[in-house]
Amino acid sequence: MKKYIAFLRAINVGGHNIKMEKLKRLFEEIGFKNVETFIASGNVIFETKSVNFSNLEKKIEIHLCKSLGYEVATFIRTTSEITAITNFKPFKEDELKKSQALNVAFLKEHLTKEQKKSLTTLKTDIDDFHTSGREVYWMCKKKQSESKFSNTLFERTLKIRATFRGIKTVQKLAAKYPAN
Repeated sequence: MKKYIAFLRAINVGGHNIKMEKLKRLFEEIGFKNVETFIASGNVIFETKSVNFSNLEKKIEIHLCKSLGYEVATFIRTTSEITAITNFKPFKEDELKKSQALNVAFLKEHLTKEQKKSLTTLKTDIDDFHTSGREVYWMCKKKQSESKFSNTLFERTLKIRATFRGIKTVQKLAAKYPAN
């Protein structure tokens, strides 16, 4: 059995509220084992024998859409990948200390050259971005409420689906579920 973490988009935001116990049950209905939720923002830890990310993501998305009545984009990572994400240093330490937030966007695939070019158009005096693998790191130098950047703007500009998490949440996940 392999341990995975699913990052779900559209859970407990925009009027799409779901109790974590129900979300856990929905994952168990798919046949996943040792299912846990982490923070009520759509982070689900589970175990399965399957190693095909794409099939797992589709399976979860189809089941959640049928059960909840709306699309829930799903992004899966292994515990090793989560550890690597938290250890990666996308920005200089002094820049990070001065900034207000560091967030990670989870994507299904690496950005294309065109998408990377589009991402540069989102950079401002407040917002900076760095890509690595299937993640985009967003450093916000001021309060996020002062930024015009959003997940919707990101998706519309790059023409892809994504979900964002604060780096502190990702670090807590890495600490609770170390690489196996």
